[in-house]
Amino acid sequence: MIADLRPYAEYKESGLPWLGKVPSHWENRPAFGAFVPNRERNHGMKEKTVLSLSYGRIVIKPAEKLHGLVPESFETYQIVNPGDIVLRTTDLQNDHTSLRVGMVRDRGIITSAYLALRVNTGVSPDFGFQFLNVWDMSKAIYGYGSGLRQGLDFSHFKRMPVALPPPAEQAAIVRFLDWANGRLERAIRAKRKVIALLNEQKQAIIHRAVTRGLDPSVPLKPSGIPWLGDIPQHWRVWRLKFVALNIVDCLHATPRYSDAGTHPAIRTADIVAGVVLVDQAKKVSSRDYARWTTRLQPQEGDILYSREGERFGIAACVPAAAQLCISQRMMVFRIATEHCSKFVMWLLNSRSTYGQALQDVMGATAPHVNISTIRNYYLALPPKREQEAVVERIGAETHPIEVVIDRLEREIDLLREYRTRLVADVVTGKLDVREAATRLPDEVAPDTSAGVDGETLDDAGNLHEVDAEET
Repeated sequence: MIADLRPYAEYKESGLPWLGKVPSHWENRPAFGAFVPNRERNHGMKEKTVLSLSYGRIVIKPAEKLHGLVPESFETYQIVNPGDIVLRTTDLQNDHTSLRVGMVRDRGIITSAYLALRVNTGVSPDFGFQFLNVWDMSKAIYGYGSGLRQGLDFSHFKRMPVALPPPAEQAAIVRFLDWANGRLERAIRAKRKVIALLNEQKQAIIHRAVTRGLDPSVPLKPSGIPWLGDIPQHWRVWRLKFVALNIVDCLHATPRYSDAGTHPAIRTADIVAGVVLVDQAKKVSSRDYARWTTRLQPQEGDILYSREGERFGIAACVPAAAQLCISQRMMVFRIATEHCSKFVMWLLNSRSTYGQALQDVMGATAPHVNISTIRNYYLALPPKREQEAVVERIGAETHPIEVVIDRLEREIDLLREYRTRLVADVVTGKLDVREAATRLPDEVAPDTSAGVDGETLDDAGNLHEVDAEET
């Protein structure tokens, strides 16, 4: 059905380079004719459901994540209702990657630092959202705004042309996109499930190698540590603080990210077990890099470790030629030359070490491991030569799995790119879906994904996101 879509018969100029030509029967309204800013404040604490913009979605923020906020502060928030559209309008100068537009699905309150819009007569909330979403995805939004950090106000784009189909056609477009997004989302989710199974298989290989070594028949002895259990007879139990020369926590501040930055600042979103995702990391200036590496400048082979947040307990080694620093919630370990850094890294990713971390976060509302606990992790280590042999075996056995995972990830990226292009082409009138929408099933589930996968995404997400949720 998608392959059969064709352009409209006649077009006219929209007046916007990113929008291009639009169908000749569509109405061109200034933005102030399509949207009106929301001015409703939460005086008297009328609403207590706190919302946040996360990965392009407006979600209810759990109570345990409202750190440092007292109820009185919520009176300054704005009340939003289902159908409202929220734009993150701050820091356009430095952040050109975050998804900035979200559709409200639940009544609640959200920070007044965001711009909340309601649609005018003749505009479908879902179509209005999709139009602003395409504006955001096209990056044309960054041509607006003012101030040192280029903040955006409605006055900056209120005269921007908005191309509006007739109401019935808006409904057809929304219906078609709900159907298409649903199909693509299911395909992405299926691939994600396969990746999860492959990662479980990979984790089992690693766990067996770093807890039993290369010889499955090796004699065992009690480690004396409940969560380590029995270990090979010739292995020795160490504490991390005696294996590492340096154990360094991050500065307790957020770096100033900039597209013009030269050094990656690694967040919890930028590591998976065994891999630092340098290419996706946000950048900082040389000046900030110098400040964030005052305690220790990470070098090849050092271990980066996430100690806080939903993705705590993940370790990866710094790759070659990467001049990077650690951002919030991260630590860096430099391992003594008597040990193999990669073996220790895999051990930190194992269930036995993760179990030790859990002893410290049991009952906590948000995962957080104390530095003293991390320093005293128990690690069962063979001699260095055997550590190196285990690392080589892990690489050989997990490489075929990683090849398949990489292929699936590329396929997911292609599906996302296709979805982004399809949404843009349909919303801007490059493809006519009116007839196709009439042939859809009677029940088309509404798309609530706001341009991301329907599954719950963690900080990794493989999408550009708001780095720290601003409620």
